[in-house]
Amino acid sequence: MIRSIRAAIATVSAVAALALAAPAQAAPFDPKPGSDGVGDPLFPTLGNGGYDVTHYDLSFDFTPLTYDFTGTMKISATATQDLSSFNLDIDSLAVDAVTVNGEDAAWAVSPGKSGQELTVTPAGGLYEHRPFDVAVRYHGNGKTKPIGAPGWRHMSDGGFVSAAQSSRADTFAPVNDTPRDKASWTFHLTAPDSWTPAANGTATGTRPAGEGRTTHDFRLDAPMASELLGISVAKQTLLTGEGPHGVRLRHYVPADQVDTYRPIVEQTGEQIGWLEQTLGVRYPFDTYGMQIVRDGYGDALENQTLSLFGPGWFKNADTSTTYTNVMIHELTHQWFGDSVTPIDWQNAWLNEGPAVYYAALWADQQGTASMEAKMRTAYGKLDAVRKTDGPPGLPTALGGFNIYDGAAVTLYALNQRVGQEEFDALMKSWLLKNRHDNAGSQDFIDNAVRVTHDPTLRPFLEDWLFSTDNPAMPGHPDWS
Repeated sequence: MIRSIRAAIATVSAVAALALAAPAQAAPFDPKPGSDGVGDPLFPTLGNGGYDVTHYDLSFDFTPLTYDFTGTMKISATATQDLSSFNLDIDSLAVDAVTVNGEDAAWAVSPGKSGQELTVTPAGGLYEHRPFDVAVRYHGNGKTKPIGAPGWRHMSDGGFVSAAQSSRADTFAPVNDTPRDKASWTFHLTAPDSWTPAANGTATGTRPAGEGRTTHDFRLDAPMASELLGISVAKQTLLTGEGPHGVRLRHYVPADQVDTYRPIVEQTGEQIGWLEQTLGVRYPFDTYGMQIVRDGYGDALENQTLSLFGPGWFKNADTSTTYTNVMIHELTHQWFGDSVTPIDWQNAWLNEGPAVYYAALWADQQGTASMEAKMRTAYGKLDAVRKTDGPPGLPTALGGFNIYDGAAVTLYALNQRVGQEEFDALMKSWLLKNRHDNAGSQDFIDNAVRVTHDPTLRPFLEDWLFSTDNPAMPGHPDWS
C-alpha cells in the first residue's frame, strides 16, 4: 500500500512538472490596420498607431532656387500590435516607392484632416513586439502649397529652413507626427557646393555627391519628436565654439552678416551656464546652437539642439539687450519641451510655461524688466482668457496666451506657495525624472506632491491648471 501511494505521488508530480515545463500557448497571429491617429485632444488625426519608431534616417537632396528635392526616409520601428498595414503622415510629397523589411510594399495616399495619410501594406503581416524597417523614396518641390499649414520657410537667397511645429515635419518627409513617438535621427543633406546645409545634432562629416554637390551628415542620438525637425540649406556661415563642460556650440548665420551676429551668438555659452545653475540640471544634449535666417521667417522656434530665429528679434541689438530674453526662452525649451516632451499638444503648457517663466527671471536678474510686474499683469489678463481659450492645462487651441504667460503665472503661483527652495527642487526633479521622455500634467502634479510631501498641492495645481476662474495668488491678496 505504501509503495502504491508513493508511485501515484511520483506519477502526479511528473505530470505536474511536464505541465509547468510546457510553453504557454502563443496568441494567434491576428493582424489589423494600425490607427490613422493617436487621439491627440487638439490634433486627433496626427500621428499613427500600431508601432513605435526607434530611428529615422533621412536623405534629402535639395536644389536651391528651383526648390526641387528628392528624399529617402528609412524608419526603424517596433510593432505594438499585429499589423496588416500602418500609416505615415505626409503632406504634398510624391511617393515613388515603399519597402518593408527590404521587400516591395503596397501603398496608397489619401487625404487627411491636417495633411495626407500614406498607408503601407507589407507583403506579409508584421508581428507584435518585433522590429521592422521601412524605406520611402519620394520627391517634391518646396513651393508646392501643402494641404495643411506650411512647414517650409523660403529665403530670398533661394534657400529654405524648416519650421515644423506643430505638425509640419510631414511636408519634408514621411513621419509618425506625434510628440509622443520620439526617436533618434541621422540626416544626410545634399546641396550644391556653394550652399551650406544644417540639421539637428552633431555634424559628422561631408562626402562628395557628384556634379559639384556635397552631402553633409548629422547625427542626433538623443530622442527627438518630429515637430522639432530643424533642417535647412542656405547661404549661411557656420560659427563654432565651446560651452560649459565641453558642450559643442555651432551657429548658422547669413554668410554676409557674420560680423552682425557673431557677438550675439557668442553669448550662448554664458546663457547655458546661467540656466544650468538656475535649474540645477546640466544642458541635456551634447551640442547647441542658434540658426538666424536672413529673411522669410519672423518667429523663434526651439528646434532640438538648433533653435531657429527670425532676424527681427535682433534689429535693436546695438541699443538694447532685450533680445537675450528670446534667446533664453528658446534655450529653456531644450530642457522643457525637447528633452522632456509633453504626451500630447494639450499639455503644451509644460513647454511654454517654463520658457516664459525663466526668460522673465533672466530679464529680472538682468535688471531690464520686473518679473513680479509681468506676472501681475498676466494674472489680471488670464482670468478672461481662461473662459474664452481654456485654462493653461486645457487649452482649446495651440499657441494662446493661456499656455504661455498663463502657464508661467501658474508656475509663479506654485513658487509663491512652496517657496524658492522647494520650487527649485521639484523643477529639478521633473527634469531628471523625465529626461528624454514624455510626460503630462498629472505627472507634473504627482511629482510636485512627491517632492514636497504636500498632498494639498494636488488640488492647488488642479485649480491653477484646469479651472475656468483664476485662483487667488498666494502672497498677493491685492492681485485681482
